[in-house]
Amino acid sequence: MFRVIAENINVMSKKIGAAMKERNAGPIRELTEKLVANGSDLLDINLGPARKGGEELMQWVVKTVQEVTDLPLYLDTSNVSAIEAGLQVYQAKKGKAVINSISARPERMEALWPLAKKYDAGAVALVLGTEGIPRDSNERAANGAILMAQADEFGIPHEDVWIDPIVVPVSSQQQQVGSCTEFIAMLGDMAPDYANTCGLSNVSNGSPNELRPLINQCYLLMLKHVGLTGAILDGLDTEILNLAKGGRPDLEEVVNAVMDGNPPDLAGLEEEKVRFAKTTKMLLGQTLYSHSWLEL
Repeated sequence: MFRVIAENINVMSKKIGAAMKERNAGPIRELTEKLVANGSDLLDINLGPARKGGEELMQWVVKTVQEVTDLPLYLDTSNVSAIEAGLQVYQAKKGKAVINSISARPERMEALWPLAKKYDAGAVALVLGTEGIPRDSNERAANGAILMAQADEFGIPHEDVWIDPIVVPVSSQQQQVGSCTEFIAMLGDMAPDYANTCGLSNVSNGSPNELRPLINQCYLLMLKHVGLTGAILDGLDTEILNLAKGGRPDLEEVVNAVMDGNPPDLAGLEEEKVRFAKTTKMLLGQTLYSHSWLEL
């Protein structure tokens, strides 16, 4: 089953950020209820750096969200103390809390794998290494192997480790998008009993706002085709949620055909399917990215 992790409880949101600052539970409860009603499977609580008062804020948000839902939560911040504070008050109802994220950097692994063990939490294993974003799929695999070995040392069950390939913007790093896709495809052999996920919306960062939904939706179908089992995405976007849950097999057929080297004849397709076919080719690197790729 494909799992949707809603990205919307985020301090960078103007409305939600203000509610967090003011400790105003109403907007957060209302948003949580919408995300649950839309079919989210987990909720990501993103506090950003949360340097000042992050511990108290994380506990308040976790408690506020858990007042209206039993869904498991991703705890997302670079503040290690705030992560632990959230784990301390988390009530495991329908599933474990998930630490988002543990990179393949020594200081993050040393600080966070022990917390995952101590609080019986899952973790997103982000394949970010000491040299930054991996250059290709093989470097992603090497960093992933380091993270999986560390998780084994602490006895974290494989199914509780969510491997994240680091999705980057196609507008600035088109070749990297292909490497990310290749890495997800490798996980079927490399880590068949692990979970996986990604920050899907990153792929369209820097692209025109009117084109971002198409890029996100198409890349979701592409990654599902090669083995993605979960994604952090917009839990208010009903169209992408429908795709995530398998509601558009006709579009999946088009995307899969292009990826498998059997592209359909565009002349015989309706406009929506043409857009998905062209976008798949662009995301595969078969055509160069530009803001006008659909017009080519």
